[in-house]
Amino acid sequence: MDFKLEQNVKVTVTHDISNHLVDLLQLTNYKKPMIVVDSFLLGSSIIQNFLKNMNEKGFSYYIYDKIVPDPPIELIDEGAELFAQNNCDAIIAIGGGSVIDAARGINIVRLFGGNIKDYVYDKDVPSLCPGLISVPTTSGTGSELSNALVVTDTKSQEKLAILADNAVSEYAVLDPRLVTTVPKNMTIITGLDVFSHAAEAYTSKLSSPVVDAICEKIMFLVVKYLPAAVNHPENLEARERMMVAAALGGWVLNNGGTHLGHSLAHVVGAKMGIPHGMAAAYALPATLSLTAEVDPKKIREIGNILNVTFPKNATRTDIGDLTAEGYKNFRDEILGLPAFEQQEITREQLLALKENVLNERFAANSPFDVTPKAVSFTLNQFG
Repeated sequence: MDFKLEQNVKVTVTHDISNHLVDLLQLTNYKKPMIVVDSFLLGSSIIQNFLKNMNEKGFSYYIYDKIVPDPPIELIDEGAELFAQNNCDAIIAIGGGSVIDAARGINIVRLFGGNIKDYVYDKDVPSLCPGLISVPTTSGTGSELSNALVVTDTKSQEKLAILADNAVSEYAVLDPRLVTTVPKNMTIITGLDVFSHAAEAYTSKLSSPVVDAICEKIMFLVVKYLPAAVNHPENLEARERMMVAAALGGWVLNNGGTHLGHSLAHVVGAKMGIPHGMAAAYALPATLSLTAEVDPKKIREIGNILNVTFPKNATRTDIGDLTAEGYKNFRDEILGLPAFEQQEITREQLLALKENVLNERFAANSPFDVTPKAVSFTLNQFG
């Protein structure tokens, strides 16, 4: 039987991770976690208090702070080796999507062997991966609940996706205090990534009525709370709602997936050095326009969430164009995403990536035929 909604991660929300994480370790009987963390976070008072609490409660730990954005496969394999060498029994991942993806990769390799690249191609994750507590510090990737993790092959300049329902966190802990200092531009980029996750899962061939309802709520939360998080970063309500939206966005990826917009983001982002959430935001308008030709009802609903007004006899093309413009207004005018022209990338450079996009694995989830003409259209409209 093909079930369309599954969630194996235990999720909690707190405003005090220092005590919450120690309580969780005591509950699970883990004794020595590897703490995979963004290096710049180690100096923050919240993380310092957590480490102090760990010391006072008698816990040992090993800190691994080498992870960089778009984590290379070498750092993940190295992390798995260090996990074993230091006799760790769990992982606490504190950081953005790259840190949590890397921690999930480390958890796979330390449990089932090999190297992380094996799992991209032909090695399965045979059972649920225990021992990972994910603590996101951005509201974007949803990696804390997602079954997809992305690593980078630096030799080929490719982002490689691992899809495994068993490769999820055991626990996810959401603390909005951790995101109040995220820079404005990063808040915009990661928040728009959440919207892209929901919009693409909503319109994917893999979606279902239950996934649709969750996606609609995610997009509503982003439209309502992301502007407040951008303009009033200390607003804990807005930050908490965006953290919840991001986590739900990761969850719907497991059940609805993404499609052409993320294919563009993965290829163009890796080849041109554009942050993932920004690339996904540049890719979404053309993706909405193409999707409207086959599913105008859903694209109209996205337009409604974006407060778009449609004429009475709007055609499919009208619905796609108006929704794309409504999204651009939200993205560019209300939030202030930097214009694509600032990237100094030519259309010729983008169009040279057409074959890479056509063959990217998530493109097959698109509700329309992913033809060379369709991909050329999206690359011409990218931005």
